[in-house]
Amino acid sequence: MADITVANLHKRFDSFTAVKDSTFTIKNGEFFVLLGPSGCGKTTTLRMIAGLELPTSGQIEIEGKDVSFLRASERDIAFVFQMFALYPHMNVRQNISFPLKCQGVPRKEIKKRLSDVAEILRIEHLLDSPVGGLSSGDKQRVSLGRAIIRQPQVFLMDEPLGALDSEFRHLMCSELRDLHNRMGATTVYVTHDQLEAMSMADKIMVMNHSVIEQVGEPQFIYDYPSTIFVAKFLGEPSMNILEFEGSALSGSTSLSINGIPIEVSPILEDAQTERLALGIRPEHVSLVEFSKVKGVVETAEYLGTTQILTISSVIGTLKARVDSQIPMARGQQVYLRLSPEHTTVFDRETGKVLMNARYQEAHHGGA
Repeated sequence: MADITVANLHKRFDSFTAVKDSTFTIKNGEFFVLLGPSGCGKTTTLRMIAGLELPTSGQIEIEGKDVSFLRASERDIAFVFQMFALYPHMNVRQNISFPLKCQGVPRKEIKKRLSDVAEILRIEHLLDSPVGGLSSGDKQRVSLGRAIIRQPQVFLMDEPLGALDSEFRHLMCSELRDLHNRMGATTVYVTHDQLEAMSMADKIMVMNHSVIEQVGEPQFIYDYPSTIFVAKFLGEPSMNILEFEGSALSGSTSLSINGIPIEVSPILEDAQTERLALGIRPEHVSLVEFSKVKGVVETAEYLGTTQILTISSVIGTLKARVDSQIPMARGQQVYLRLSPEHTTVFDRETGKVLMNARYQEAHHGGA
């Protein structure tokens, strides 16, 4: 398997910029997910790594070799698409072994690799079946098998679970991650589904409007979003973002929102604007007997062990994740506490986070 290094990657279609100056590294054996909404540039980035699109400028290296302008057939990669792209006139065995036959691999070697792949994917019983009668999940396994049998340096997957229903997608997420672990593969995976990304990735790269917003381990970017976009895109429900006008100076541990003082993690840099936003995850908003943050419950969404409350408060509308055993009703008055150690302050002009104590700790050996 292989490291992938991307430097200053840029792709323009006429006047439209699809990917802008992207730089990142994918380590050998890593499950690396490109995450973002439709049109953000993630699939174009994947296609440039694959050689299906050539960059306007920039460099792509696979295992130290510059492949920026090489054809896909010269890159030793395997691509798995959302649509299964199976040959309907061939059975499972023929579909999986077809790439090796095209390469002129000896029949004995093909048979051995086919047996290994079928065992890995648990489809030994399907090898002589026509692909037309397979379930969506089994078709995806066959598609994966056709990629695996080539034993490439890198696996590239473009929303391979997008055509499956939610139950199959959940099952295949687990199977894909298990397959990755057993093979020790370098995998680059594109999705717009944050749950897929969070459940499978070693590292996530969040993209928006052709640029990279943040790269990091799933828990890190959930806890420490570097931009308002990342804060909103990750999490279900997403991070509460309370917009306000005010000041945030180095050393501050309190901010004022609508005249209400809110404790925050110590800020380490001065804000260059008064257009600010306070971010806090719903699980870090708790109900207390009394506080200056008073609100009224608008809705209560029960989720088994927890419930999501939508609360109209004196500092803005907030989501709170609380125990489902706490009786709640629409119109009920509540008092809230925002956990200071889990607050994040953003500059609304740039959309970027203001450095604070929890960020510094995380970047220097904390989270």
